Amino acid sequence: MTQAVRTIGPHSFQTEEHYYPRVPNARMHSLVRTFLKMGNERIAKRYCHLHPEVDPAAVREVLSSTTQVFRWAGADLFQVTNESGVRFNVLIETNSSPSGQKSMPLLDDEDEQSGFRRLLQTSFLPLLKRRRLPSGELAVLWDKNFMETSGYAATMADLTGEQVHLVHMPRGGSDHVSFDGGVMHVDMNGRKVPIRAAFRYVTQQPWTRIPPVTRTAMLNPVLACLAGGRNKLLAAKAYDLFNADMRDRGLQIRVPETIWEVSLREVPMWVERMGGVAVVKNPYSNAGQGVWTITSKRELEHFMSLEHPYDRFIVQGLVGNLGWTSQTRSGRLYHVGTVPSREGAIYVADLRFMVGIGTDGFHPIGMYARRARQPLQAHLQEGTDSWSMLGTNLSFKDQDGLFGTDPSRLLLMDERDFNRLGIGLDDLTEAYLQTAMATLAIDRMAQRLITQKGAFRRRMFSALNNDASLLDEIIL
Repeated sequence: MTQAVRTIGPHSFQTEEHYYPRVPNARMHSLVRTFLKMGNERIAKRYCHLHPEVDPAAVREVLSSTTQVFRWAGADLFQVTNESGVRFNVLIETNSSPSGQKSMPLLDDEDEQSGFRRLLQTSFLPLLKRRRLPSGELAVLWDKNFMETSGYAATMADLTGEQVHLVHMPRGGSDHVSFDGGVMHVDMNGRKVPIRAAFRYVTQQPWTRIPPVTRTAMLNPVLACLAGGRNKLLAAKAYDLFNADMRDRGLQIRVPETIWEVSLREVPMWVERMGGVAVVKNPYSNAGQGVWTITSKRELEHFMSLEHPYDRFIVQGLVGNLGWTSQTRSGRLYHVGTVPSREGAIYVADLRFMVGIGTDGFHPIGMYARRARQPLQAHLQEGTDSWSMLGTNLSFKDQDGLFGTDPSRLLLMDERDFNRLGIGLDDLTEAYLQTAMATLAIDRMAQRLITQKGAFRRRMFSALNNDASLLDEIIL
């Protein structure tokens, strides 16, 4: 049984406990190392040189922006090409509690805390300087990914010189966490300990356990999840608003065509409109759960037969292969995929790009890639399981409903794996810009959802996201 609360002290970071076994000895690819050390000004200059249609001031404004709510983000992106052979990144989703540190080779061999330390220094420690913080201690909150969250707790203890409480908050709730006047308290053997600031890696419907806004400073507050970090429906609206605002300045968040607020009975109609090939998503799930790739009548019928906990879905254009992909308003997109293996197999792979936002703007923190289980087929055969070719997430649920990870499909940013992706410095630059813009878009949406006094605007949220099942889950 998982221990509910552990207290982590300084000098407790153990490298082998917080990284996958092959990561500490992996050598970061020289191109990735170069990119991470370029700095925003050089990155902006390179991007503008390749995109003369873009307002250079807009690019610099994006990268130097400081967010109000959403200060740590990860984006999942696909490398695609269109019918004209133009290659670019498309954003699949943005994550408000992204994994990645346990998969990232060390930038500096002497700094074993590496990305753990960089993120906490740039994005968490500034929260401790805020005025009107309640008195109390520090915590890291988690529901899965103990390997990584315990690394954050150990690093936080070193940076602050304080004891840090590592608090398990599983889906379904816990008896050892409570909120009083917006301040989080942790039950330590009958003694309620107030928490002044917390690093949150609670990923499964976190709004069922943590209010959207708290007096306890959080990285990230649950408000960021509801505004798009864990809510694909509101994220789609946030991207649309951002793109409208940036239209005259040449910047755009590139996403597959997205139809939001689709009822269950409407799903077949929208799938048909996209040529019988589409992706259907539960807007509030993550870790590869609640996503259905539809490439056949059989897969659509299977989706329609399931019981669903929410009332609304989103339908997106599916990025497939040359012979089978969605027909959308912007045309047809195809996976670039990995470099062919010796057997000629090409696999779908995504890129997870993690950023932190500090007082001087955005910083790239870490990256990794994941490939699908089965290679892409040129033509779909009857009974083909399309998810095995298109699903890249490494998380899975076992028979007991607990999360596990399949690291065999993980591609590191090292000298061996990176070359299999077939991407370069300019692809990383574009991925960084896409991640930064998506984060800004969601942060702006989050700011719309709070009053000047910092209260959650539930009525406005329900107008933007009219899903009774979701609204019933949100605790205040």
